[in-house]
Amino acid sequence: MNKLMKAPQRLVKRMLPFRQKAASKALLSALPAFAVPADAIEVLPDPTAFRQTLLRQIAQATRRILIVALYLQDDDGGREVLDALYAAYAKNPSLQIHIFVDWHRAQRGLIGKAKSEGNAGMYREYAERFGPGVAIYGVPVQNRELFGVLHLKGVIIDDTVLYSGASFNDVYLAKQGRYRLDRYHRLLHRELADAMAGFLRRHFVESEAVRRLNVPDVPSTRSLYPAIRTLRDDLQGARYDVPHDALGHADVAVTPLLGFGRADNLLNDVLLALLRGARRRVILLTPYFNLPRPVRLVIGQLLRRGCEIHIMVGDKTANDFYIPPPQPFRTIGLLPYLYENNLRRFARAHRKQMASGQLNIYLWRDGDNSYHLKGVLIDDDVAVITGNNFNPRAWALDLENGLLLRDPGHLLTAKHEAEWAALRQHAVRLTDDLALESTRSYPAEVRKNLKRLNRTRLDRLVNRIM
Repeated sequence: MNKLMKAPQRLVKRMLPFRQKAASKALLSALPAFAVPADAIEVLPDPTAFRQTLLRQIAQATRRILIVALYLQDDDGGREVLDALYAAYAKNPSLQIHIFVDWHRAQRGLIGKAKSEGNAGMYREYAERFGPGVAIYGVPVQNRELFGVLHLKGVIIDDTVLYSGASFNDVYLAKQGRYRLDRYHRLLHRELADAMAGFLRRHFVESEAVRRLNVPDVPSTRSLYPAIRTLRDDLQGARYDVPHDALGHADVAVTPLLGFGRADNLLNDVLLALLRGARRRVILLTPYFNLPRPVRLVIGQLLRRGCEIHIMVGDKTANDFYIPPPQPFRTIGLLPYLYENNLRRFARAHRKQMASGQLNIYLWRDGDNSYHLKGVLIDDDVAVITGNNFNPRAWALDLENGLLLRDPGHLLTAKHEAEWAALRQHAVRLTDDLALESTRSYPAEVRKNLKRLNRTRLDRLVNRIM
């Protein structure tokens, strides 16, 4: 009797993916796009090439330089970028130079370090020494950093878009012998650059909540609360201005996407639609293994359909929160272990698919360098380059963006395959969950704190906001 009563419910659950797939197909077919020549899209190989390209483009700029990132750090890497920007302005005073960083992140010191005025102190120091010319704005996406940050990415220099999930400091720019690996793309297309620049002008420069940080008097966050609320409401419905270009035989369809909030989040919706539409293979890159529930569900559906899934994540020692055991333990150092436990549970649940080769999980590690890659490659004709970490925080709290590349002519396939092959050079494929380090081998301080989190179920809360 119970089986008969539950039959309609089971039938609805089985039919739901088909309804979702139809809705996803309709969403993707309605997306506008720029027709960008495939030879105008370049994949840069490493952070050194990214830094060199960035500095060269800054030096050659004639009209505009717009940079948006989580932060521009007060260290050698960040100062090198600021030096280049002020030098470009001195050479060409008609140059428009705007930098947008997270409001909260810019005004605090590093986690675990002494309290300070943060990177904003460097911004003001440069403005006092070199005068006007470089406008640095803080964008307060939420009232507090814990509940969401500016995670938008992109550098627009004249007609070029440099897109990476990286921020700007020593390790992201490979300045001091170590690097934090990300993905790096260069797209030369005036209309795409105009659209991304136009978004920054409409939603940031013209917002009462977005204020200059490199000026003497910076308002308090509390005084901006009403303006921040208005900014949030504005961003909920914001979109890039994108046409419906017709593709030529040598073109790739490029759509910039915005994502903010739990509902009506276009970037999230498109990512799920793309995954549901996968036919043969999905490659998913994420630095922190903490997948949002909708993504986990779609991956399960794809595995049941027989799709091949490849997931690359950083080894816990390649996580930017990892603290080597000889160093004093801090609570933030628990995160890499929490992410590894998430990965262990996921691998244990999919042992069969891992054994058959249908599911392939790779751990990336290269010495004491770190891993910060994000994005997806689907079949041979779809790629998403993004700063989205594929975690619950990115899915609901942070302001995110990305570039969707649809390539029906497979014009970029060789470039993406070369990128994927290069990444695997420093990655090891897990055979099963037992290949991960046992929790019994974790440092004593880590084991104690993990037990406390598990006992109080606070680990679930941490997974939702980190």
